Amino acid sequence: MTFNFTIPTSGNPHLTISLKAGENIFILGANGTGKSSLMQKFYSAHHGKAQRISAHRQTWFASASINLSPAQKRNTENNILNSDVNAESRWKDDYAAHRANIAIYDLIDAENIRARNIATAVDCNNIDLAKTLSKKDAPIKIINELLRLSNIPIEISVKANEQVLASKSGSAPYSVAELSDGERNALLIAASVLTVPTGTLLLIDEPERHLHRSIISPLLTLLFAKRRDCAFVVSTHDVMLPLDNPHARTLLIRGCTYNGSTVTSWDADLVPSESNIDEELKKDILGSRRTLLFIEGQEDSLDLPLYSLIFPNVTVIAKSSCRDVDHAVSGIRGATELHWLRAFGVVDDDRRTLADAARLKEKGVYAVSVYAVESIYYHPEVQKKLAIRHASVTGENAESLIQAAKTAALAAAASHVQRLSERAVEKTLRDELDKQWPKRAEISAGIPINITIDVAATVNQEVAVFNRAIAEEDLEKIIARYPVRETPMLTEITRKLGFQTRDQYEGAVRRLLIDDAATLEFLKSLFGSLVADLAST
Repeated sequence: MTFNFTIPTSGNPHLTISLKAGENIFILGANGTGKSSLMQKFYSAHHGKAQRISAHRQTWFASASINLSPAQKRNTENNILNSDVNAESRWKDDYAAHRANIAIYDLIDAENIRARNIATAVDCNNIDLAKTLSKKDAPIKIINELLRLSNIPIEISVKANEQVLASKSGSAPYSVAELSDGERNALLIAASVLTVPTGTLLLIDEPERHLHRSIISPLLTLLFAKRRDCAFVVSTHDVMLPLDNPHARTLLIRGCTYNGSTVTSWDADLVPSESNIDEELKKDILGSRRTLLFIEGQEDSLDLPLYSLIFPNVTVIAKSSCRDVDHAVSGIRGATELHWLRAFGVVDDDRRTLADAARLKEKGVYAVSVYAVESIYYHPEVQKKLAIRHASVTGENAESLIQAAKTAALAAAASHVQRLSERAVEKTLRDELDKQWPKRAEISAGIPINITIDVAATVNQEVAVFNRAIAEEDLEKIIARYPVRETPMLTEITRKLGFQTRDQYEGAVRRLLIDDAATLEFLKSLFGSLVADLAST
């Protein structure tokens, strides 16, 4: 059984997807991107063979017993089938309460059918058939196994009068109507999936709404394995669910186009199940824009919020180090199946040579012309703009604030010249050592090699550059060239400009970028051609 889907896409040829029994696809996107409309489109195309399991449904039971006759159940199912093809069923469910009752009915019915088949075989003295039938696990037994493996410590059983009861950690049985919201939802999903006919297209809509991912992730994986005779489409916000199922494809939905109240096309891309990228990169890709900008830093560092403001039309992703940025960009650019993605990187200057910066740029990684992100936050031009803004409120003289900040910063730097100079030349010395490292031919020849680097001369040269910058009051050069965050300089600037803490100052910088287009454009100019390269198609 194969299910074919055609997805109209914005400005591109239609996206065609074929899904066979035993295959799974996740539809991943934020609220408002059109996931529910797409699920509705999939269902309408295959409603004769499809089953919807929606997180929007009622998740409680009226009782633990069947309260439908066979005729009522058939009529209700026909009504649901007709209702679910209507466009309004995307947001309205007139049969929410009935779906839970049908799930319980099907669960008990499957249990009874199995028991009757075994009994019939015994009555016919066909013991071999009875043994064969008994080896096929009952749905209740499978559900209990799935619940246990999905970190839900309950056990389901069918007792007299066809009541479905639950027991937790060996407790006395109680009605499934008393289960917690998450437990009931897990039971309903499992019961619905396990009782559908072979060859069913199962559409599961946002299962994480009622279940923690520590439950829904293993539960989905186990259900996929149990029902390889069916195909699954799972709509979700949770980036980790596709990662937990690496053999599944992922359809990224970033937005949609409406004609009135009807979605006519989607902004969508398909991530193959087997991509030549590691799991960490997949997590970065899923849910992102088509253009990714990898930067040095942590999720809670100064880099991420600043770069997100400077480059608002791309997805900015923090990586721990320059090497991690390089790996991420190369990994995506080298994966031909991800041709629709554009990956770039930004790393700190770290005193790189022009040749090293050019080599990185060829790979899509740009070395910003400052030592670290603080060099951007505390750039004299940014200080000037904040001083003017502060003075307009307090009535102070902006030029006096700027000069006071410069004087205090230079005084703070003066006592750290030697140490900062040593820190600044660390990479220069490492690069020099790499240049003199023996080549393979020299190693094979076995000739002794002496490597000599005049460390003192390199440091003294840098000290002279630093002292000259202080003498010339070139604060911009000092902030751009040295790791000034390791000194009191930034705190002095903060206080002289009228802020109590660095956090307060840095927050004001980010607000300035939101309000002042000229400052934003100035900071973009620090990144050379990156802004234009990001905008190019």
